[in-house]
Amino acid sequence: MNFNIADLVIQIPVLLLALTAHEFAHGYVAYRLGDPTAKSLGRLTMNPLKHLDPLGTLAFIFIKFGWAKPVPVDPRYFRNPRQDMLYVALAGPATNLALAIICAILVKLILFIEPSLPHNLVTTIVYPFKICLVYSVWINVLLCIFNFLPIPPLDGSRILMGLLPHNMAAQYAQLERYSFVIILILLFTGIISKIIMPIIKTITYFLLG
Repeated sequence: MNFNIADLVIQIPVLLLALTAHEFAHGYVAYRLGDPTAKSLGRLTMNPLKHLDPLGTLAFIFIKFGWAKPVPVDPRYFRNPRQDMLYVALAGPATNLALAIICAILVKLILFIEPSLPHNLVTTIVYPFKICLVYSVWINVLLCIFNFLPIPPLDGSRILMGLLPHNMAAQYAQLERYSFVIILILLFTGIISKIIMPIIKTITYFLLG
């Protein structure tokens, strides 16, 4: 995805929708499991402005990766904190994967009916919508795979902590104090890209190919 205004006009709304759905899913599952924190703070919504992180949006413009404000979750409300936090953590990436699959199905449907549609309709509406859907597949797969990385505070770390024995999970959680530095180093050295890009390309090709 090259840096130009035309692409950003499509990419930024798609990114905001993907991030909003991701955070809403976390908050909704937490709410269903007994935690009212997100709802009480007005974060149980699909309004992107409630989840927008200005720095995360700017990062997407310049490095093609962004983030939203994490939805607050208080595990003290859960009956089984470890297990329920695992479900909350899974909700975000699972939602992004579901959105990617839905968008890929719509792309294939458009490709099927496109030849039978009027040329003007295709060029003015159908083609731009198709490009938007393709970007949506890519961005949602990227968010899904990135968040599955077992680096605190990413969702993958929450999932792993829910599976580890209590003592190991507690030791692993100590990494969170260094998480921002770890993620920055892995991003700017290209290590994360080398790990996740082959997976993202494979899944995207499977969905769209």
